[in-house]
Amino acid sequence: MHVTSCLLFSFLILLLLSSIEMKKPGRGRGLKGARHKLTRDRARGTGRHSRSGPSRLVSPACSESTESGDFFVDCQDRRLSSIPSSQTWSKAPKHLLMARNRIKVLRDGALFGYESLTSLDLQQNQISLVEEGAFQGLTRLTTLLLQHNRLGTLSEEALIPMPNLRYLRLYDNPWNCLCPLDSLIRTLQVPSNRNFGNHARCAEPIRLKGMKMKQVDPELLCKESDPTGDPQGDQTNPIEPVEPSPIRSKPDATTSCHIYIFPEMRMDCSKRGLTEVPTGIPDDVVHIDLSYNSIRHLRARDFQGARSLRTLILSNNYMEHIDTASLSGLLHLRELDLSDNSLHFVQYGVLEDLYFLSQLKLGGNPWVCDYSIHYMVYWLRLHPGVRHSGLFCRSPPEHTGESAEAYVHSYNRECPKDRQHSRTDQDETNPELWNTPMEVQGELEEELEPSHLRVPQKYQIIRLS
Repeated sequence: MHVTSCLLFSFLILLLLSSIEMKKPGRGRGLKGARHKLTRDRARGTGRHSRSGPSRLVSPACSESTESGDFFVDCQDRRLSSIPSSQTWSKAPKHLLMARNRIKVLRDGALFGYESLTSLDLQQNQISLVEEGAFQGLTRLTTLLLQHNRLGTLSEEALIPMPNLRYLRLYDNPWNCLCPLDSLIRTLQVPSNRNFGNHARCAEPIRLKGMKMKQVDPELLCKESDPTGDPQGDQTNPIEPVEPSPIRSKPDATTSCHIYIFPEMRMDCSKRGLTEVPTGIPDDVVHIDLSYNSIRHLRARDFQGARSLRTLILSNNYMEHIDTASLSGLLHLRELDLSDNSLHFVQYGVLEDLYFLSQLKLGGNPWVCDYSIHYMVYWLRLHPGVRHSGLFCRSPPEHTGESAEAYVHSYNRECPKDRQHSRTDQDETNPELWNTPMEVQGELEEELEPSHLRVPQKYQIIRLS
């Protein structure tokens, strides 16, 4: 009995020692703790990567700003291939600008965490696929810009999570107008969606190429077609395009230019090969850049609808003539750039509606300093608040390099006194000018009148020489 008790006591001591040994670092629970700590650190690391990692990579490249109480995140031209995490920013943005990046696919949940967005600009990327859940959670979104991408198809289901969507731009994408696009085309043609997909056109099949998606008959999209792309049987006539494709008399602003809505409506038409001002300029555009094109002539009503325009850049074209009414109605225009064109003068009345103009750039034009330049000089004299530059004479040679203001001043200083004397001297010394038409007419009347009817003349022409 005593021996058994000793053995039990010894066994308990061994168990106690082994448990103490297991508690030392590097063994047993210590190893488990290290593994647990490593797992926890990895989890935290993942969390920090999703929250802080992109912040280090993306935040310095993008800019955050607040305008009119709305928070903007501007990631344009950043070579991004995906949308950054919403936790990257200091607070939830209302406007996300992602134009001109390298995004190719919008996956499900790509905009998770951006529930506060009211506008999303994804134009001028390389997007060819938008999954149905890409815009999930964007219940407040009112404006979605997807123009100038590579989309061939888009499901209506992708738009369902955005019940407040009012503006959807889809033009300049290679839309494949076949059966998979049926639901989207039906959505675009709902009367209440009048700002959905305007100017978007089919690229395929051949029979529908160039036709506006809003004019395609959706009943015919899922009809079988032969390999050449022509419909079978009697379906040929009904699906002929409503309008011929696509020689247009004038370029359209929405397809020829890049239009940006936020933070303000602006239109970038520079370097687009335009020979005239495009039609369809939005009413609320405030900035238009038409530089580096081949526009030679500004015509009346070119900017008829742009009543809110504040900046108009027309530099580096070949402009030779500006019609009187071409700038009429631009009451809010502040900046006008006409530099580096082929203007000799600006005719009377062109600038009369520009009440609030504050900056006028005129350099790089071959201004001719004759009487036609007076209007520009007088207008600038009557509007001293307009900062202007570049109004220098290119011709005639005796005034080359002289400012137009100096030329007009010298012209007025010489006229009428000096110029009148020079003209009188010339008349007196030139015998060929003595017999003026008035004198000849008086002499002829004298000779034709019978002598007995002649009476003393009330007025006599006397030559002073």
